[in-house]
Amino acid sequence: MTTSQALQTYDVLIVGGGHGGAQAAIALRQRGFPGSIAIVGEEADLPYERPPLSKDYLLGGKPFERMLLRPAAFWAERDVTMLLGQRVTAVDADARRVTTADGLTIGYGDLIWATGGHPRRLVCTGHDLTGVHSVRTRADIDRLLGELPAVTRVVVIGGGYIGLEAAAALTKLGKAVTLIEAQDRVLARVAGRTLSVFYAAEHRANGVDLRTGIGVDCIEGDARVTGVRLSDGTLLPCEMAIVGIGIVPAVEPLLAAGAEGGNGVRVDATCRTSLPHVYAIGDCAAHANAFADGAEIRLESVQNANDMATTAARAILGEDVPYRATPWFWSNQYDLKLQTVGLSAGHNAEVVRGDRTTRSFSVVYLKGGRVVALDCVNAVKDYVQGRALVEAGAVIDPARLADAGEPLKAMLIS
Repeated sequence: MTTSQALQTYDVLIVGGGHGGAQAAIALRQRGFPGSIAIVGEEADLPYERPPLSKDYLLGGKPFERMLLRPAAFWAERDVTMLLGQRVTAVDADARRVTTADGLTIGYGDLIWATGGHPRRLVCTGHDLTGVHSVRTRADIDRLLGELPAVTRVVVIGGGYIGLEAAAALTKLGKAVTLIEAQDRVLARVAGRTLSVFYAAEHRANGVDLRTGIGVDCIEGDARVTGVRLSDGTLLPCEMAIVGIGIVPAVEPLLAAGAEGGNGVRVDATCRTSLPHVYAIGDCAAHANAFADGAEIRLESVQNANDMATTAARAILGEDVPYRATPWFWSNQYDLKLQTVGLSAGHNAEVVRGDRTTRSFSVVYLKGGRVVALDCVNAVKDYVQGRALVEAGAVIDPARLADAGEPLKAMLIS
């Protein structure tokens, strides 16, 4: 490494090569930013879509090249330097520079922290055995796929979106899947009971052995996993275990540098951290969200990463436009397309639109009488039209909301 390389400085340095980091660079160039830009990515790959990892990519239905957010030529044409396979381990906010695990020192004018998070690990014995996998990166799935031909039984630990999507994909691939969820229902953190009951039934109907209200004691095996021991003593024999129990925001270097935060790094309405010239976006950014009644939360979604990226880019360009994007999410499992708009946390009523037995319906979430979110299963019209109700915090008679014959868009104007 030469001295000039070690002291390279960029006008904007983006740490993190996921959706947020890529969109930050794109937004800067789209808005005419003339300075130098570099993205430091922990992975060796160019920025790519993450949602297909637990779905189409795992199933072999989408080649990696089609998951790239932009081809290599795009970044070259826009003079965005890619520093891939580099993990930032330290930030010196006073000197405006970062240091990587390989000892590379990079200076910056403004820093955008877009690192997302790392999979939360089990703390029990056996968590590091061969055959125990996370679902976060392309390399994670490639390792999993390399082992899959020798696997007949899989235990999935965690009943959130990642766990359920992995269970659906592996079931389609002909594996015997058991899914374990410590809480009393799947999707407990992100959806109401109606949706949880529906998805649990769907997975069981597709052959998944779904067990809720039970924890993991340990993972057994010598060099390789041979089984998962549950907290009640039950042993589930398997050749593979997949752990999907959330992420830990990757913010240690920022916090060590003095940034405010804890479960993520705290940012203001324009994505600024408490450190000068340092912004944070995406999964790792704790922010006051208007759709959570101003509570400080982290949103783990592509929407949040992209919209925060644009907010930070505009702030760097002198346009302070507060972040107030409408949250939305999606999940594909079997032939079910779930689309969510708004945040259902804290809701105190659920209204079901449509017939669940037709596998096309919506759940409207109310909080203090206001529409705060919708979960739409194979119900695209409700998803599209329901957005306006969420944004308006509309107060509508639950009986009208339940009438699937009345379009949601008609309820806001009458």
